[in-house]
Amino acid sequence: MARNIQSLERAAAMLRLLAGGERRLGLSDIASSLGLAKGTAHGILRTLQQEGFVEQDDASGRYQLGAELLRLGTTYLDVHELRARALVWTDDLARSSGESVHLGVLHQQGVLVVHHVFRPDDSRQVLEIGAMQPLHSTALGKVLSAYDPVAHSEALETERKAFTDRTVCEWDAFEHLLDITRARGYAADVEETWEGVASIAAPIHDRRRMPVGAVGITGAVERLCRDGELRPELIAAVRDCARAVSRDLGAGRF
Repeated sequence: MARNIQSLERAAAMLRLLAGGERRLGLSDIASSLGLAKGTAHGILRTLQQEGFVEQDDASGRYQLGAELLRLGTTYLDVHELRARALVWTDDLARSSGESVHLGVLHQQGVLVVHHVFRPDDSRQVLEIGAMQPLHSTALGKVLSAYDPVAHSEALETERKAFTDRTVCEWDAFEHLLDITRARGYAADVEETWEGVASIAAPIHDRRRMPVGAVGITGAVERLCRDGELRPELIAAVRDCARAVSRDLGAGRF
């Protein structure tokens, strides 16, 4: 019988350790948990980091699972499945709302835009697939922070920069916004990230009822708002789209 390769066994144990319990662990914690010398643990971590399977936080020096491992393990969840399931519904949302539609997932302490449907008019627009948005100020980011515990933790640990005078940066006030988001089932961004721009987003859940992304519309404040408030028909359209994608992912009724 072929012998197991000890370094691979240790690397696998390290990845399992990082996948459970605390989101981030220090070198000493990892070494002691696995019964390894610090030098040995550091060597394995360095190799995993070079391959993208592990990431190290610059500020704390702690380690966490890397995006490459997530990509391999879930095919970015199924980010491919998420996009495929959302195609028809996001096209419908763009047509019914008259605004651009973004589909986002949590990635590296922000929101990664994985699908973008242009506003259905003749205006010049830039494709934003692959763009990153902040967690604390955008509608997509607030939705993920409200429903996904990992995103919530990332928003807590990330600097909350003031992009405009309306950006909510204080943690207590931000937590209150997340409570409101969970209570009403959607998040809003009215000139909190970009002057003159508003957005509405709602959560998407998978068959395990876990939050896997968010979908939203973005447009000029004067189009999304009426008398200083977000237009209720647009809110309803975004929430209907999110529920439809969730159902297609097997989440059932919400």
